Amino acid sequence: MPDPSLVRFRRAVAAGYGELERRRQEVNDLNVFPVADGDTGDNMAMTMRAVLDELDRLNGQPIDEIGRDELVHAVARASLLGARGNSGVILSQIVRGAAEELASRPGELVDPVLVAAALARAADVAYDSVRDPAEGTMLSAVRAMGHRVARDLAHMDRQRLGPEADPADQDALLADVLEAALAAGTDAVERGPDQLPVLREAGVVDAGAYGLTVIVAGVLGALKGAEAPVLEHQAVPHADRPLHLPQHASSRFRYCTNFAVTGDGLDGQAFVTRLEELGDSVLVVGDPRTLKVHLHTDEPDAALALFEEVGDVSRLDVADMREQVAERAARLVEDSDEAGRASCAVVAVATGPGMVGMYEQLGAYVVDGGPTLNPSTYEILAGIHASGAHEVLVLPNSPNVRLAAERAAELSETRVGVVPTRAQQAGLTALIAFDSSRPLDDNVAAVTDALARVRVGGVAVAARDDPDDRFRAGDALGYADERLVAWGEPGDTLTATMEELTKGSEIITCIAGADAPLDRSAVEAVVPDGIELDYQLGGQPAWWWLLGAE
Repeated sequence: MPDPSLVRFRRAVAAGYGELERRRQEVNDLNVFPVADGDTGDNMAMTMRAVLDELDRLNGQPIDEIGRDELVHAVARASLLGARGNSGVILSQIVRGAAEELASRPGELVDPVLVAAALARAADVAYDSVRDPAEGTMLSAVRAMGHRVARDLAHMDRQRLGPEADPADQDALLADVLEAALAAGTDAVERGPDQLPVLREAGVVDAGAYGLTVIVAGVLGALKGAEAPVLEHQAVPHADRPLHLPQHASSRFRYCTNFAVTGDGLDGQAFVTRLEELGDSVLVVGDPRTLKVHLHTDEPDAALALFEEVGDVSRLDVADMREQVAERAARLVEDSDEAGRASCAVVAVATGPGMVGMYEQLGAYVVDGGPTLNPSTYEILAGIHASGAHEVLVLPNSPNVRLAAERAAELSETRVGVVPTRAQQAGLTALIAFDSSRPLDDNVAAVTDALARVRVGGVAVAARDDPDDRFRAGDALGYADERLVAWGEPGDTLTATMEELTKGSEIITCIAGADAPLDRSAVEAVVPDGIELDYQLGGQPAWWWLLGAE
């Protein structure tokens, strides 16, 4: 049977997470100063979700059996590993500090004295985790809450609770304490613009600080058995005001990079200087066995390489902050009230403006593969992150990309499925079977089934002479199902390739590349009799025509 104390604790955590989830987009849309932290609401929710998942894993075991120290370690580690972005990492340290303080007092019920001590410890650990703490942020909010509760203790009739205390009485007393803490936190949030001029100029409060009060409001509602209190007077950006003034973008780097390192005798601070050579907004927190690393950089792979010899690197999460800022700005301009995330999304690797446009029209999030269609693992991870979905289907669209896509799927905290598409036109055709309202497994099966009904090929330009003297550099090369079936002049090669591909088919899709030597009318003239042509402009490099037959 689940331990009643653990059940009540989980209920409070779930309420805080639920309120943050409900207002996640609101937190996302606030200013992200002092660092371009991406989507703050998402990052903080990831941390809370990790704590909740860990409590679910432990549910059913008595606290005395688990051991308070082990419970605290499990919760702290879960929050650390689940954290993403500056806000998520700092929130994980607030959780860690509070949990450690509670664990240091075995046999004591959580009461006003323990809450005051936990908040004080949480503030100290959070401040220590940041190299250059900034007032007006989440740090100020948690410290203000701790100060308020500590000050109120002297005026409280009941400061301590004995082991015989009734759970309802405990909830009521803790609700009174958190109500005062929330008021102090809200005041700190509203003072933020006075402490940070850039917040005042933008007309916003700090997103992380506001997100923290949202969590506390949710917990307070659970303790009272009521809805979370309404947080009034919070400043939010207006659609006609730029979200990011130039001075707000304190990071010139593109990728918000997060990963965990596990090992023995880890010294996180020993890596800070080297990480700062690769980027900014560096945070390295944890203990000798587990570290969480966060930084903004253009070279995530170089950051990971620093730790490869000292431990195991996992839980890599990379977010493209430029895309996040652009998406947020567009959302605010459109005055969108969209909340929540898509159930399932597609991330596709593609190149060429027309090709990218076709994928986007079908609702895919596109990772630009560049001229060689060969993005890195962290670029695919950034695409997975940008999709914002609970589940993601990845189309690598090249044999060379498959391993990077599968590695990204392994590292991502989002549930990811990879359908090993070997060509862009194949993925484009198979994508018609995708339905964002269906779960990932169903979509993987549907897209895989559709893929089996497509034959692919294309005509490319030869980059060098053939050793067997069949063709010269600059000649056309025709491929069907990755077999070389024709070569020579562009028109003759395209004709022969189409004839090979369309055996037993009804439709052929032809996607013209950037340097295709024949226009549409010339292509139409060589389509086999009885075959319907779907002609598109892809603009892809290297391949004059990409072909798909159904």
